[in-house]
Amino acid sequence: MKPLIVQLEKGNILQHINPLKRQFSPIQLVVMSYLIVILLGAIFLAMPFASRTGQSTNFVDSLFTSTSAVAVTGLVVKDTSTYWSLAGQIIILILIQIGGVGYITVFTFFMLVFQGKVTLKQEMMLQETLNNPTIKEIMKLARHIFYFVIIFEVAGAIILFLRFLEPVTFSPFIINLSNLSFSNIMYSAWLGLFHSLAAFNNAGFDLTGNFKSFTNYVTDPIINITVTSLIILGGIGFFVLSDMYKTFRGRQPKLSYHSKIAIAATIFLILTGTLLVFILEYDNPKTIGNLNLPGKAMASYFLSVTSRTAGFNTIATGALTNATLLFIIALMFIGASPGGTGGGIKTTTATAIFYYIKSMINRKNTVEIGNRRIPYDAVNKAVTILVISITFIFFMTLIVSSIEPFAFVRVLFEVVSAYGTVGLSTGITPFLSPISKLLIAFTMYAGRVGILSIILIFSMQLRRGKVLLPQEELTVG
Repeated sequence: MKPLIVQLEKGNILQHINPLKRQFSPIQLVVMSYLIVILLGAIFLAMPFASRTGQSTNFVDSLFTSTSAVAVTGLVVKDTSTYWSLAGQIIILILIQIGGVGYITVFTFFMLVFQGKVTLKQEMMLQETLNNPTIKEIMKLARHIFYFVIIFEVAGAIILFLRFLEPVTFSPFIINLSNLSFSNIMYSAWLGLFHSLAAFNNAGFDLTGNFKSFTNYVTDPIINITVTSLIILGGIGFFVLSDMYKTFRGRQPKLSYHSKIAIAATIFLILTGTLLVFILEYDNPKTIGNLNLPGKAMASYFLSVTSRTAGFNTIATGALTNATLLFIIALMFIGASPGGTGGGIKTTTATAIFYYIKSMINRKNTVEIGNRRIPYDAVNKAVTILVISITFIFFMTLIVSSIEPFAFVRVLFEVVSAYGTVGLSTGITPFLSPISKLLIAFTMYAGRVGILSIILIFSMQLRRGKVLLPQEELTVG
């Protein structure tokens, strides 16, 4: 019995009891957890109670919708308002919330509430979900996320609830609710809650009906400012929000280097996007051509913000010029900041690549951003993400284009929107064939968990050659 006792003391007996226990790394568990949530969501959405007609939904369509919700994308094959019942809409909203803050993050919230602590492995899984570089402050960040989600989503829901109330007459000090019914109040509250959660989690699902999103509110300042503010706050990254909070409260002297880069890149992309959309669509009568100057500016700003992360729209995406579509594709590809609710290759990745190219042009052997040198590991990861993402999008566009009859730019737009978990569409999503829906669904999944993460689950260990091979010159460029 002594050898068995030794094994028990060393913990080796676990390998005999459960040989699979050591095979799953935190990153593998995170990738699989998203897949499990998607499949569960698809099963529930396929049930008769989830549709307004009371009939079962085709599993491909329910799987597509579930993937779009968990990946916080917003591409839909069924109109969210007119097709799904209240139960179906609630399921979609739950999937959006889980996908936005991350399955492991939600799990950690419950662990903290009921147990007051989490295990080391759960901390590591949380780190992978939030894309946070260190575990040191991971639990404080998790608590901050909980507060951010509650505060911003509730505030947004209240503002949107008041806006959606009909009929309501406002005066400087009085809100007349005498003409409102209980059902009208409840429906407006549901609209406010749904759109607030969808906006903060950067998911382009809406309940306005008939795939029109917020096109009826193109010049409405309350809708535009509230929705875009929620999108920006959700997409900037929880690490940045926590960093800003600690700096504001005086718990640290200044923002971290990462936060400065993420904020600067976000502001630059929003301003650049607003200006270019304004110029490119200025005379287009199908989009902003018939609006006054403030209306043009507001519509351009909204599209610039939503194009990188969210997927809502106040002007018809399918009516945009090809030049604007191409520019929007670039914004969708870049996406949000790390550790947020948006997708894309991330603002910091794009920034690192830009300065890497700049350093190559200037023949520098280091990559410098703002009087700081960037580690080459980070630069190499950024370049790897760029190359893999472009390759993935190329092949997905190639396959879908060979199946579908739509124009190439529209297919490319759809694929990049899925990969960037944006949700904007030129209107072709409901008309895709089942195989194309599955391909787009996988693209959304890959964009949410990270295509690099999917690749890394098959090669988790860093392998180094035992022998340093001879070096040879290779002419490139």
